[in-house]
Amino acid sequence: MGDKLKSLSSLKILVAGDLMLDRYWFGDVSRISPEAPVPVVKIDKVEERLGGAGNVARNVSSIGPKCTLVSVSGLDDTAGKIDHLLEVDKIRNQIIKDPNVTTTIKLRVIGRQQQLIRLDFEDKPNDQVLKQSFSGFVSEVSESDTVILSDYGKGGLTDITEMINICNESGKPVIVDPKGSDFLRYKGATIITPNREELYMATGIKETDANLSEKMDKLCKELDFSAVLLTRSEKGMTLFQNNGEQFHVPALAQEVYDVSGAGDTVIAILGVMIANGESLREAVQWANKAAGLVVAKLGTAVVGVNELFGQGY
Repeated sequence: MGDKLKSLSSLKILVAGDLMLDRYWFGDVSRISPEAPVPVVKIDKVEERLGGAGNVARNVSSIGPKCTLVSVSGLDDTAGKIDHLLEVDKIRNQIIKDPNVTTTIKLRVIGRQQQLIRLDFEDKPNDQVLKQSFSGFVSEVSESDTVILSDYGKGGLTDITEMINICNESGKPVIVDPKGSDFLRYKGATIITPNREELYMATGIKETDANLSEKMDKLCKELDFSAVLLTRSEKGMTLFQNNGEQFHVPALAQEVYDVSGAGDTVIAILGVMIANGESLREAVQWANKAAGLVVAKLGTAVVGVNELFGQGY
């Protein structure tokens, strides 16, 4: 494994999907508002982090590979902050900007280390901008070792079925973090990584079903997935392959502090390890370890090289 890991810096990972800025307002709560029965938060710190597909790219870049991010944003101050964060994290910026929309923001107010409210600001990109983004995606696929599609249901992956087809035609593994009630749009993906709620919403399959293995095998075959990695929160992860084999890894987190962004970490590390030539089982084990590390951190976070592989890597 050691020799393989040393090759990570030579990998090229393409990430495409819904981009957002995660903004955190931290403060102290010492009283209830006289205007309404809500806490008053005195803000003393603000943090901004890449979110959505940006957080996936950040997790890829944090362990060494070269990463390109294809997405869309507005043409506003938020987009400028995203550009700066991408530069800091050494992520190649291939974002098409639409002056007619607001860049997506998820604003979280944190008081006494507890999230009190989340405020979302978002618009759907227009067709012309999406076409430009799609063209940019097509031009990047052939130079990539693995493609990761991060679907947050914000409209940035309208052409995802065709994107998957292009990856398959180019012989590139394509891994999808799905959203919504229709998995048919992901047909042909190498792997999809739903959580249990997403799986149930799209297919009606419950993780408690007695014949879960048979149902997952049928799903893989009908939609031409090589595998489905079902993330099961405190129960860990189970990989269902289209040959009927399955592989389960228990959750490794010693303490769960914040699960936001954990799915981004899973798909990022999974994609990197597949690009690096690891088996699906090995890739799942690394992704599971990374997830256990990030859920112990506040907010969308990344796992570092030394954390994941050990000191001195």
